[in-house]
Amino acid sequence: MALVFVQFRCTPGKTYDVANEIWDLEVVSELYSTSGEYDLIAKVYIPDDQDVGHYLASRLFVVQNVTKTLTTMTFKAF
Repeated sequence: MALVFVQFRCTPGKTYDVANEIWDLEVVSELYSTSGEYDLIAKVYIPDDQDVGHYLASRLFVVQNVTKTLTTMTFKAF
């Protein structure tokens, strides 16, 4: 499985709605609110047989009131 972190910037006043909708999709393993440029960060495991972009677009990026995302791919370095 590939591990990616996805950060979400939400429409002002909609962060809790976005978080609830993301969690209800059962796509992320962990979800946190954050300070700074983004409002939320999610830990997502992508199955080996799935394309990361298509997987995220079809299963996670359908959430309303998200104005920007940042996806960070991880690699085993050690």
